[in-house]
Amino acid sequence: MSGACHHHEDHDHHGLHGAALGRALEAAEMRCADTQERLTPPRRRVLELLLAADAPLKAYDLIAAYGGQGEPAKPPTVYRALEFLERLGFAHRIESLNAYVPCRIEGGHMAAFLICDCCGEAAEFEPDFGPTLAASRAAGYEVRQVTLEARGLCAGCREH
Repeated sequence: MSGACHHHEDHDHHGLHGAALGRALEAAEMRCADTQERLTPPRRRVLELLLAADAPLKAYDLIAAYGGQGEPAKPPTVYRALEFLERLGFAHRIESLNAYVPCRIEGGHMAAFLICDCCGEAAEFEPDFGPTLAASRAAGYEVRQVTLEARGLCAGCREH
């Protein structure tokens, strides 16, 4: 992010709040129960912070925001929660930003993001990695994870 975006207040915000946030957390609870995993209070809190955010969050942002107005979380608490959320597909790490976003697409998939260099939005989409995966199999590779990050300007920033 360049930090030059002074119009980001005009953007549509993608963070969840109120009933939508509650429904997303309930869905996460059910997915965990289906896989016999637990969405412990620390994991739930980190997921809640990610879901409510309008842009990717760095781990230290999550640590600071974890306790609300109270004490920040201990770093291992947040890092363990992030590891769990990534493993279960509730969150993705955007390598180039060293930040995290909630997964907006249900089910296991390869992650792809359009990252705005002005406002910092990271829009997730589901790309067609079929040809790439077929070529990797033909070469004898077993691809386990792919994350695509494309940078540029979102529609809102381009208009300004």
